Amino acid sequence: MFEDRTEAARQLAARLMHCRSQSPLVLGIPRGGAPMARIIADALGSPCDVVLVRKLGAPGNPEFAVGAVEESGWWFATAEAAAAGADEDYLAGERERQMQIIRARRAAYTLQRPRLDPADRTVIVVDDGLATGSTMLAALHAVRAQGAAHVVCAVPVAPTDTLAEVARHADETICLEAADSFGSVGAFYRRFDQVADEEVLRALA
Repeated sequence: MFEDRTEAARQLAARLMHCRSQSPLVLGIPRGGAPMARIIADALGSPCDVVLVRKLGAPGNPEFAVGAVEESGWWFATAEAAAAGADEDYLAGERERQMQIIRARRAAYTLQRPRLDPADRTVIVVDDGLATGSTMLAALHAVRAQGAAHVVCAVPVAPTDTLAEVARHADETICLEAADSFGSVGAFYRRFDQVADEEVLRALA
């Protein structure tokens, strides 16, 4: 049980100290991963930015991911998508809805400063936890496509099976707590408040 995202980020930073000599770029997945990425970046003396991805929510159950889309427009659907009622037309509409959110966030976040280029760098991708792993998979794809040399997935908590799948797509995976019995990410935090855009902007400032 983590007290909050700050405590989890500090514990992750301690586990990531071996990356410090590589001058990594630390990327948070907004919104929850962004303030955590800032804490980790500060501990490592590294720059911090965000990687913009969105899960594709199931019909009638937007919290259940049936896929994910990243900023370039690349996307994927999970094996459970069809059974959840997400046919091709639904997925096309859901992708466009989530891309609109991504475009709006990029416009807001780059008011702080231009985005940072992950090409030829060690990149640490941070989120506050994995559930289905869909957004992390999209984020890892995004930084790979932009030419990252070494990709690290860093999360406080994840289901064991999800972590194994995500680890196949990263060069290195750091997870503080892998759980066989998993309800939700928030269940592993005493305080798990929603993160506002203002907090993301502060993390990028």
